[in-house]
Amino acid sequence: MNQYKYWKVVFDFILAVILTLFLMPVLIILFVIASFDTSSNGIFFQTRIGQYGKPFTIYKFKTIHDNKRVCSKVGQALRKFKFDEFPQLFNILKGDMSFVGPRPDIEGYYDKLTGADRKVLELKPGLTCEASIKYRDEENLLNSQKNPLVYNDEILFPNKVKMNLDYFENMSFKNDTKILFKTIITILK
Repeated sequence: MNQYKYWKVVFDFILAVILTLFLMPVLIILFVIASFDTSSNGIFFQTRIGQYGKPFTIYKFKTIHDNKRVCSKVGQALRKFKFDEFPQLFNILKGDMSFVGPRPDIEGYYDKLTGADRKVLELKPGLTCEASIKYRDEENLLNSQKNPLVYNDEILFPNKVKMNLDYFENMSFKNDTKILFKTIITILK
């Protein structure tokens, strides 16, 4: 697994460079659309917990209007097809993220793990993982709960940790490739 960790970093960087160059026109168009749609600079910045518990700034295209505080129809489409996540290619280029790994969470979750669960923090956060595929509709799932915060803290988050620990133990190029293809198929459904 240690040897794969090295190659994973190399693979992430090379793929991120290729995709960034290839998608640059799309990134510019989406930036302009997000800027007009949200009446803002079009980029969302937020502190998330990264590898080894180190905070970093994640980038996304904005989908929520600054003044109205609601997700627009354009924003919903960006989210549905995960286009709002495209700026995270720059997080990968910076070395903050990977293509496959636990989705980065806000402070108060991964950074508070104890015992063997802290192994999750050895992984770089990713654009996708088995947990993000399983909980693709997490926002609606949480909104349907009587107490969304309790449901997240007692059910969803512990299950995500378990899935991410399983990924940690079975990390391989084959597994990463499977997760990437599974993600693409899920998005296109």
